[in-house]
Amino acid sequence: MGVLTDYFRAPDAAAVVRELERTDGGSPEFDGVRAKRIDPTVLLGQLVAAVRQEPWRAGLVTETPVWPTAPLPGPGGPADEDDPWATGPWVTELGDDVRDALAGAGDERLPPAVAVWAVAEEWGGADPAELLPVAEELVALAGRARAAGERLYCWICL
Repeated sequence: MGVLTDYFRAPDAAAVVRELERTDGGSPEFDGVRAKRIDPTVLLGQLVAAVRQEPWRAGLVTETPVWPTAPLPGPGGPADEDDPWATGPWVTELGDDVRDALAGAGDERLPPAVAVWAVAEEWGGADPAELLPVAEELVALAGRARAAGERLYCWICL
């Protein structure tokens, strides 16, 4: 079973919730990028760190839960396997610093950053040439979000 991740831009969390209610939790129909396997915490965080030319660290990407709208489960996780927090899909809002770092990765800075990103253990030996197109799409999406004063979001589904 693979993890699906879509990154998209939207004006705010309320617009995202309205769209997810309309699609019954399906991938929202906003301007976005399909980025299978690129989770926001680790792999996207490693791309952001590479763009900033700093080491990756836990907490580099700030995420605010947007979906499901049910209250977050307490310690120990969801009590019920049918709880939407156990089954997904999930949407998180990414910090503006992530959007701005990606949006600021120009044509000259991106290929060297992707070369660093490709050696992340989670890729298991990726070819930078194969990762560059999705990195370019993420950078372009972040640029459009910043220009429009919008936020970046990540939709995750198992």
